[in-house]
Amino acid sequence: MIRKISLSAVAVSLLASLVSAEVNFDRGGFDIKEEISGMEVAAPEVTQDKNMLTDWLFGKSQAEWTIMVFGNGKNDLEPFLMKDLNEMEKVGSNSKVNIIVEAGRIAGYDSSDGDWTGVRRYRMTKDTDTSKVNSPVVETLGDVDMGDYKSVVAFSNWAKAKYPARKYMMIFWNHGSGWSKSLERPITKGISYDEQSGNHINTPQMGLALKEMAGLDVVGTDACLMQMAEVDYEIKDSVDYIVASEETEPGDGYTYDLFLGPVVAKPTMSPLEVGKAAVNGYADHYDGIRQGHTQSLVKASSINKLLTLTDAFTGAMMASGDKVLAKSARDGAINYAMDENRDMYDFVRLVLEGTKSDDVKVKGRALMGFITGELVLQNRTRDSQASYWSEAKEYTLSKGIAAYFPNYTPADGYSDLAWAKASRWDEFVNWINQP
Repeated sequence: MIRKISLSAVAVSLLASLVSAEVNFDRGGFDIKEEISGMEVAAPEVTQDKNMLTDWLFGKSQAEWTIMVFGNGKNDLEPFLMKDLNEMEKVGSNSKVNIIVEAGRIAGYDSSDGDWTGVRRYRMTKDTDTSKVNSPVVETLGDVDMGDYKSVVAFSNWAKAKYPARKYMMIFWNHGSGWSKSLERPITKGISYDEQSGNHINTPQMGLALKEMAGLDVVGTDACLMQMAEVDYEIKDSVDYIVASEETEPGDGYTYDLFLGPVVAKPTMSPLEVGKAAVNGYADHYDGIRQGHTQSLVKASSINKLLTLTDAFTGAMMASGDKVLAKSARDGAINYAMDENRDMYDFVRLVLEGTKSDDVKVKGRALMGFITGELVLQNRTRDSQASYWSEAKEYTLSKGIAAYFPNYTPADGYSDLAWAKASRWDEFVNWINQP
């Protein structure tokens, strides 16, 4: 009651001040926030969120978060999409957190939940039925091409207009391959593969998508191999935090109840806290079943400094002329399902173990310290065990950011990436690969 009276007093004081200041409430374009901010009003201090009073004046109870999931199940991952939707329903949306999904399916991979096909939009609600998606369908879109970057932009714009919040997260759910190109797999250079259209969102298009979305606080990729310098540099100016994996993700991907549960329980989480919750929810699940993994949180505003320090290090390395050491470190650094993807920190670590150049040592230490300090704010890994299908991998050597590091000339299209245009990384790769 005291709090309500205090807010009422503030509101009355402000409205009285507006009247005494002869503010014209009838003129076009009137903005109460602007009028209040331009006035010298003596009022009791309000220590809660700056939007709280405005929400109270207009009878609003604005959500803290709208978390959007672009769930492209129009491929062999469809069964896992249905599982993840049910994981989201273990938590469900509430007045402070909207869990909004665009889900796509095609025939042939999964027959659960009535075997519906096409693209639907949901606001996920809580229930205990894990065999069926019971959340109401908000919209049915038909056969939308989820491999077209404009589709995810349209979804984001719709979700933010229909479910406004103070903060926003977008999760790309699908196959992913960072940037790397492999002749042995159809998954090449991008994310969100739509088997029906044959399209996918390539790395520059992902940058365009985020730029057009505008106002995202966190972006997550529930997909493989996306935490790379080449990807992060493309999207760095359109988001605050980036959650992704250096290695492939198991088909099960995110465990959404472990991620979303803490956010719904504490909706006032900052973007940094939500990014960490996404990393922890993923890592806690795979730690629990003793499965190797990588997942990290990168601060987008630090990506420019990554380029600066990487250029300084690679420049010193080329000046040293020690190509043999560079090749050895590249080949020895921890790599992933795409062999050309290698952890940047681990590569530098191996160089510093063998270099005699003081300049390389100084610049290498600066780069390593930056990666584990300012750039990667949360990094969870677990070593994998050897199996019939694969060898053991020391994922604990991964420090949260990978780069494309082929033992040949960079593949076609690499020079079109913002990272390649701005950095000397492609020159360094070519220098190492020259005889």
